[in-house]
Amino acid sequence: MKKQQRSRGWLRWVAIVILLVVSVCLIFNQQIKEHLVGSYRPTITRQSIKQDRQKKATYNFNDVKDLNFQTVAQARAKKQPINIIGEITVPAIDMTLPIANGVNNTTLALATGTMRPDMQMGQGNYALAGHNMANGSKILFSPLYYHAKVGQMVYITDLDRVYEYRISQRQFIDATDVQVVNNTPQKIITLITCDATGARRLMIRGDFVKSEPFKQAPTKVQKNFSTKYTTGRAS
Repeated sequence: MKKQQRSRGWLRWVAIVILLVVSVCLIFNQQIKEHLVGSYRPTITRQSIKQDRQKKATYNFNDVKDLNFQTVAQARAKKQPINIIGEITVPAIDMTLPIANGVNNTTLALATGTMRPDMQMGQGNYALAGHNMANGSKILFSPLYYHAKVGQMVYITDLDRVYEYRISQRQFIDATDVQVVNNTPQKIITLITCDATGARRLMIRGDFVKSEPFKQAPTKVQKNFSTKYTTGRAS
């Protein structure tokens, strides 16, 4: 009898602990999710970029759903590979992210993704998609929604060269307006993220300025690409 009472008491305490853990996770769900995304730092080298560029990418737009805790946790657990082919930084809003090859739910949980398989940095329309977490979030493409302005500089790199663009357009478009990611004769960059409601999209476009060897890029840009990814302290 005493053994059964001890067993029931132990099970009760286990249930209480589990309930407390679940409660904490629910309360701090957004903070935990932002930490998992914000602390993502893959090892990127010219060689790894070259290898990941050769790997098959998926462009499953239908797979992309709202970013939840489970998706982020699975992505961080490396359930599926994320093929990193470069980096993007917008110094004016302190946003630096890895660029991954392709678009799917796992890739966009931790990075920005290329929206066409035929894209090359510094050529045609280089189109990238990223999540906006809304509610003043500072991760992924959220800073674009809150702080991107015409005239700011956007830099992308494959660690060999840095490609510079100046933002020339900020426009809200319908979610069905997919032609904005088509290739163009002009050298431009197109950044797509959701609006605060998720019903429409924010399009940020920039005109190509120039490209240069990585070591000749502005010092702050090199530093952004060489330190941890961050989307904080937007100004």
